[in-house]
Amino acid sequence: MIERVSLFTSWRDISFFLFTSLFILFFSLFFEYQNYKEFTRFDSALVEATVLKQYEKQNGKRTYQVLKLKDSDGITFYTTAKKSLQDMKNSRLKMEIWAKELTFLTYLTSFYATSKILEIQENNTTKERVNTLIAASHEDKKMGNIYQALYTAEEVDQKTQNAFSNLGVSHIVAISGFHLSILSALLYFLLKPLYGLAQGRFFPYRNSKLDIFIVVAIVLFAYTLFLDAPPSLVRSFAMFLVGFFLYDRGIKIISMQTLFVTVILLLAFFPRLAFSLGFWLSAGGVFYIFLFLIHFKNLNIFWQMVGVSVLVYLYMLPVALYIFQNFSIYHPFSIILSMLFTPFYPLSILAHFIGFGDFCDPFLLWLMELGEDGAKVELHLGLFLLHAALSFAAIYSKKAMWGLTLFSTLIFIYAMQQVAEF
Repeated sequence: MIERVSLFTSWRDISFFLFTSLFILFFSLFFEYQNYKEFTRFDSALVEATVLKQYEKQNGKRTYQVLKLKDSDGITFYTTAKKSLQDMKNSRLKMEIWAKELTFLTYLTSFYATSKILEIQENNTTKERVNTLIAASHEDKKMGNIYQALYTAEEVDQKTQNAFSNLGVSHIVAISGFHLSILSALLYFLLKPLYGLAQGRFFPYRNSKLDIFIVVAIVLFAYTLFLDAPPSLVRSFAMFLVGFFLYDRGIKIISMQTLFVTVILLLAFFPRLAFSLGFWLSAGGVFYIFLFLIHFKNLNIFWQMVGVSVLVYLYMLPVALYIFQNFSIYHPFSIILSMLFTPFYPLSILAHFIGFGDFCDPFLLWLMELGEDGAKVELHLGLFLLHAALSFAAIYSKKAMWGLTLFSTLIFIYAMQQVAEF
């Protein structure tokens, strides 16, 4: 078997790639800055935005509604409204907003703005019609919301989010590369026999892998656009394209260089991704999967599946604790739940098509009840930085890999002890 080569073979190659990426980034930021100047040209701005999330918040004796919105240019911002405001989630609003002292940096991330709702428009998009069909399959509103999150990247309410975070399965509910990889594999295995029949009769000279990849890529691209391009999904789709491009040219795919190229190119073309937590968590998950596969590539497929599930869980745990701090005694069961999700995801889609979308609702309700029993486990910044240093050292050293494994295991024991005391 011919050995695959590395993408970069010298510092000259890396330098040329970085210079090109910086050149692209310069023009991307220039374009964004022009949009920022236009947005802040007057004291107020008229925008049309979709309500992504709505929740109640209390500040002293005052209770009010918080709205998270996103406009057609991808700008995300927050505003507040009276407590009596009706449920506006997924509604499209025409608004006048006043974003005081808005800087270019906060424009790229997200910001707060006082607002006045001028018009409430019916958001009768295909995505909303799909969400309505999903909700109709479930008696419990929360169950419908969970499946909407799985299929159409809807935001779940804070209580549900906390429950799944306590169980360590937030990455399952928030649509990401995990979901896209399952869908791409499913599409490939469905198309392969059909293409094989047609190829043998009509076009035996065609490259089946390339043709099937093009079809799958078109479907996944359309799906990503349909979901309004969530950052984690954008990362995954870009890596899907880069991975096939490298594979088709005999270049290593399971390599940190692949992840590096994907992340740098995405940041160059879409600088807003630099401020997306979902994007970095998605990239982090792939980093640890690659780290495992690089050091344990000689294991058979069964032990690779088990090993990657257990060790990636341990490696991501310090990151999750530092950012979210949510943990429970049931958190380790997320390893099993993540493995079970692979067959569950396509089966649940099929179940919704044939009218049995609620077949797993009792189990999900039981999981949410388990997730209510959680605690806050804080991780010191110094420990997080040590974990990051061991992670990067593990790229080059298997000893550092074992050190990372031991350190992550100790963090896991610490978290379990904290929950037991709670």
